[in-house]
Amino acid sequence: MDKDFLWWRDGVIYQIYPRSFKDGNNDGIGDLAGITQKLDYLVDLGIDAIWLSPIYLSPDFDFGYDVADYQRIDPKFGTMDDFENLLQNAHSRGIRLIMDLVLNHTSNQHLWFQQSSSSKDNPYRDWYIWRDKSKSGGVPNNWQSRFGGSGWEWDEKTQQYYFHLFFKEQPDLNWNNPKVHSAILEMIEFWLQKGVDGFRLDVFNAYFKSQRFENNPVKLGLAGFDRYQHLYDINQPEMLSFLSKLRILLNSYPESYSAGETFETSTQMVASYISENSLHATFDFSFMKNRFKADGFYKSIQNWESLLQDKKWPNYVLNNHDVPRSATRYIRGEKDDRLKILAAMLLTLRGTPFVYYGEEIGMRDIPVTRKSDVKDPVGKHYWPFYKGRDGCRSPMQWEETQYGGFSDVEPWMPVHENFVFRNVKSQLENPDSLLNTYRKLIEIRKNTIALQKGMYLPLTFEPKRLLAYMRKTSDHEVVVALNFSNRRVGFVVSFSILNQNWSLLYSNKRDQKPKIIDRKITLEPNEILLLEHRL
Repeated sequence: MDKDFLWWRDGVIYQIYPRSFKDGNNDGIGDLAGITQKLDYLVDLGIDAIWLSPIYLSPDFDFGYDVADYQRIDPKFGTMDDFENLLQNAHSRGIRLIMDLVLNHTSNQHLWFQQSSSSKDNPYRDWYIWRDKSKSGGVPNNWQSRFGGSGWEWDEKTQQYYFHLFFKEQPDLNWNNPKVHSAILEMIEFWLQKGVDGFRLDVFNAYFKSQRFENNPVKLGLAGFDRYQHLYDINQPEMLSFLSKLRILLNSYPESYSAGETFETSTQMVASYISENSLHATFDFSFMKNRFKADGFYKSIQNWESLLQDKKWPNYVLNNHDVPRSATRYIRGEKDDRLKILAAMLLTLRGTPFVYYGEEIGMRDIPVTRKSDVKDPVGKHYWPFYKGRDGCRSPMQWEETQYGGFSDVEPWMPVHENFVFRNVKSQLENPDSLLNTYRKLIEIRKNTIALQKGMYLPLTFEPKRLLAYMRKTSDHEVVVALNFSNRRVGFVVSFSILNQNWSLLYSNKRDQKPKIIDRKITLEPNEILLLEHRL
């Protein structure tokens, strides 16, 4: 491994949805002890860090994204001792730990809001966004909730409205109050002192709202939240000042990391939040919105690269806890050929790859057919137009035994019925499985400097079925060619490739270097081809 290896830049980060990874105490809910039990699996997979979705005390109105206490572990996940045990065991294996920070809002059961809503003269009143009725007697302005309806909720006790960008049970903090900044930074340092290595910031660009509370302009032809241009309730300039304070704090803990989830904004704006005085990284979700076509991914990569250039470090993600799994989006049936192509792309691009639990075995979304089965409050609210996020949050499929080896009792969410053949144990035994493809590609990445640090150079400028690019350092080059189609495709190579002695680094379809005939390499259907050349 490279001596200058930096875990968040050169490594692979694995997202765990704690409720669904492994049940350590057999109550049907995944927990910290369960994650600790599976650390050796993660070591063998080859990942360098785990990102935990929220594990803080929460009434679970939005399954942990409504925090009631930022410095307490929710009992369903275990105790602080369990957390510290996980952290210690992860670090001893060379695995870093990233926590989720939900800072735009709290639960309405948080002590801060309990105090804030108790009276207008309470010291915590200004920790949340309170406003009088408008002159006409209605809501203060036209700001909406992302989960439907007005973002303003009337409080009968204190005769004012409070703002909530999501559910009314998730009141927004007033980020224009310096006391909120101080309390949040103190809380972050609490976790840094315990040894936490980094943070993922939930919807961070929505923290600040305009203090003038202007109405957002209306867009024609749309409804609800999407009907408005969100000029005044997200992406306010004050955000950069807080991110600078956060970065100063993180810099005082060597190799700490921050990655921000942007909310309802452009790729250009996403890129603008990355700098030495701001966040280390942000997520551009346009990448995962592509169809399974080489040209769509090519355009997303080119756009992201052109915005970041060589001064900012990208990251890439195909799955998370909010969207249907890539195996469900891109595949009908149980074949994994396409998923291997996506794995190769994710793990060979310039930037940090994020892998969502179960992605490595091709887990599919569980079907959600009845409203009575829906757990996600967003799905309940919008049924049947939107069925929620339950599908991508089902329990990890470890083996073919009952409940997929996740638990000995019935889990909080159903296990996908394909667990009897799609599970970790069976895939470990199959050399050609998706899991072993992930393991091999991660191993290659870990041992190939060009795939960690090399510049990105596109090799296909009008890709239809083929995505090809080079990763290059001063003394090492790797060509990546990915056939997105189920038929053979020709890859026209440049004279620089033609005139050099390339060797086969990896292919899922051949064990010898391909022949170049008339300046063309023929790729097999759904082939991953990695060639390397040392200068």
